[in-house]
Amino acid sequence: MTIADNKGSRKAAIFDLDGTLLDSMGVWDQVDIDFLARRGIPVPDDYMAKVAPMQFRQIAEYTIARFGLNDTPEQLMDEWDEMARVAYATQVEAKPGALDYLRELKARGVRLGVATSLPPRLREPALGHVGMLDLFDEIVSVDDANDVGKDRPDVYLLAARRLGVEPADCTVFEDLLVAIRSAKSVGMTVWAMHDDSSDADWPEICELADGVLFDFRNAPRDL
Repeated sequence: MTIADNKGSRKAAIFDLDGTLLDSMGVWDQVDIDFLARRGIPVPDDYMAKVAPMQFRQIAEYTIARFGLNDTPEQLMDEWDEMARVAYATQVEAKPGALDYLRELKARGVRLGVATSLPPRLREPALGHVGMLDLFDEIVSVDDANDVGKDRPDVYLLAARRLGVEPADCTVFEDLLVAIRSAKSVGMTVWAMHDDSSDADWPEICELADGVLFDFRNAPRDL
């Protein structure tokens, strides 16, 4: 499948990081497992799916409320940061074909953006580790976009504004169903990247997305 070119319009590609550009969801799965194990709590079957679209503080607040923890959100976030920091800086890798695809789009003049829930202290070491940090024109976090998660389209609209591109001229790459739904709701084209973390939603994702990918070697060339 290709995306029709609208001549005369500036084009942009907006990428999620965890589970889309970066093969990193396993890091957070392990953080969840180890964090709750320290407190003698097994990971509930629905926990990872519940927190996946949330931003960092929302996850901390949700976790405290759900498990009746005495920690503050800041204490949880600091603990998670420490557990994830080394993994993001040294272990996380790019999805197959991602780096070449970004370089190709950039060479063709496509504006490149990131829309992520990852804070700078994690995303910048990860992007540096995989050689992507200097390829993006804009990097936007949900914290920059009214402090809401990807169940709302704020972060995608902010990324589009900063890139100087209309929503209809943006192609978003995402792995989460709620995020795909949000980006589609504001007229953006959305390609879904398969990730193990979203297996349960994959049939619905395939129906909703404009195209689906298992790596970036077959990503659309005509944006």
